[in-house]
Amino acid sequence: MTDSSESKLNIVNDHLDFPRISLTESTDSGYRHIAAAVDDPLLPILPVYLFDSKEKQRLVAECKRLCDELAETDWVVDATVFKAVIHPPGRGEYLNQTDEDVHLADFDVAVLIEVENIPALQQLEENNTYLTLESTLEDAARSFHVISGTNEKRIGPVDHDSDGVFLFNYFFAEDIEQNLQVWEYTSGWFQAETGLDNSTLLLPLDSDRSEYTVINHCRWDGLLDILPALLFKRTFRTYVLENFEANNVAPMPILYKLA
Repeated sequence: MTDSSESKLNIVNDHLDFPRISLTESTDSGYRHIAAAVDDPLLPILPVYLFDSKEKQRLVAECKRLCDELAETDWVVDATVFKAVIHPPGRGEYLNQTDEDVHLADFDVAVLIEVENIPALQQLEENNTYLTLESTLEDAARSFHVISGTNEKRIGPVDHDSDGVFLFNYFFAEDIEQNLQVWEYTSGWFQAETGLDNSTLLLPLDSDRSEYTVINHCRWDGLLDILPALLFKRTFRTYVLENFEANNVAPMPILYKLA
């Protein structure tokens, strides 16, 4: 992956007209995102998670306990555990075209920890409760991913106090700048077609240690707010996915609920 400020957005199907999304000021927070694949989805052709194994039930309960303990720390803003619901449509064609060895996001348990600033991430990584949380997830996972990140772009705050449907979209791109530009360009479609009014885009602090270029996180009230648009709106492919492909960007979305 390269990072070039000279990257230019390649637009296809420019006859389609969706408003550009309005961004709010990014946060100064630091973020730690942990993702683990524990259970398999029901079927490859039906990528939903209907039942949790006993192992996963115990794991999630322990992760919630540890996150509750972390949340009592002064410099921790939020610590939340998520369980996957479904792998929705949206991976696009670039994954089939690239020669890069890309790990397909398959994570059914995710944790997002927000701390008050970037220096506090070092405190987090030295915290015994956090270290127990990370090792507990890694030991239980068949695949595992962890990054520290910053909030590069933001539509609005993501509400973790109310249950709903939460997206973590794991992007792989040849160029970080193109990834950021095409994410912003296509976000207007989600606002217009799904009512999206929140999003926190996470940029890994150390891109060499991350499988993914950026990770987008946002929330809807329920599956009916997002799934029908992904399944039945033709412009999801022609405006969103084809522009991702034209910019060598591969989204890997997973929808979650609060654990």
